[in-house]
Amino acid sequence: MSVTPHTLAPLPTERTSGCPFDPPKELLDAREQAPLSRITHPGGVPGWMVTGYDLVRSVLADPRFSSRKDLLNVVDFRLPPAPPGEFLLMDDPQHSRYRKPLTARFTARRMRLLTERIEQITTECLDAMEKAGPSADLVTAFAKPIPTIVICELLGVPYEQRASFEEQIALFMNGEPSDEELTAAYTAIQRYLAELVTAKRARPTDDVLSELTDSDLTDEELQGVALILLAAGLDTTANMLALGTFALLQHPEQLAALRADFSRTDKAVEELLRYLTVVKTSMRTATEDVELGGRTIERGTTVLLSYNTADRDPERYPDPHTLDIHREAGRHLAFGHGVHLCLGAQLARVEMRVAFPALLKRFPTLRLAVPAEEVALRPETADVYGVKSLPVTWDV
Repeated sequence: MSVTPHTLAPLPTERTSGCPFDPPKELLDAREQAPLSRITHPGGVPGWMVTGYDLVRSVLADPRFSSRKDLLNVVDFRLPPAPPGEFLLMDDPQHSRYRKPLTARFTARRMRLLTERIEQITTECLDAMEKAGPSADLVTAFAKPIPTIVICELLGVPYEQRASFEEQIALFMNGEPSDEELTAAYTAIQRYLAELVTAKRARPTDDVLSELTDSDLTDEELQGVALILLAAGLDTTANMLALGTFALLQHPEQLAALRADFSRTDKAVEELLRYLTVVKTSMRTATEDVELGGRTIERGTTVLLSYNTADRDPERYPDPHTLDIHREAGRHLAFGHGVHLCLGAQLARVEMRVAFPALLKRFPTLRLAVPAEEVALRPETADVYGVKSLPVTWDV
């Protein structure tokens, strides 16, 4: 006898009031019902949502599920292919062609070599924050500048132009701009990147983008690669630093444990990544009929992968809704899995391993300057979840 599959309708657009760190309750309830639910994509096309850890991980590792933008079946018209260089929405061999030249430049070893520079940048941000204190918006004073300066230096983007990039990238990621604003931001970034690539070809400097000009990538492809690296490098780590600090301040026993022994930092970073999973979802399209979780995902069907519920799956993590910096939180999906595993994962880890202890050591009395319920959160429609601002204060 066939069993009617669980249906999740409509897709949730808000988190439960007072639970800023938890995925929407409807998603958690769906995972409890079954790790695979029928959904209707926002464009009205039927599909599936995968909410369980094992199934999400299996889809990410299965070449029968495609990342190609032009195969996404979520609206009632055919989407165009991803622009040249924007490899996140591509499959091999195109994906590998763009990613392979970057892999050696983002190894764990090379990222660790950046530690001293990241420490210097962090210290400078904290110095400025302390001087302007005893209060600050942690987003603009700390969480955004550190990854922004790091990725701009890696790519060779002039420091004085980083503010413009922050603003344009934020428009892409915050889930609130109009179509006109998105188009204007994308056009402005592409115009600048075209000029930057031309400048790097003419006068290479010591940075990743200049090194890539020696490859067989065209100017248009280099622009696309640079856009992906900038967007990922600016926004995801910034939101982890801000939202992670918010989470620690709201869990004083965990904050105290970390302050008491900063050798726990690596574990704390991995647990915050799991607990918050700020990159909430991705999509894959079945290129043939695939059996998944006892269901048949028909060819051409797009599945929505819920990373944040997968990282709260009790079958993978005991007591998953508890923040526990002592937990062995490895193999979480905050950076994805498989061939599309986040290229900048090791850079993000180094930035967080430096920044969190530095902040907590410099400001031992750091606390929220407003009630927690007044902290402005990004909407659930944002590609990357986080806080818009985080007012904090400390004793002097």
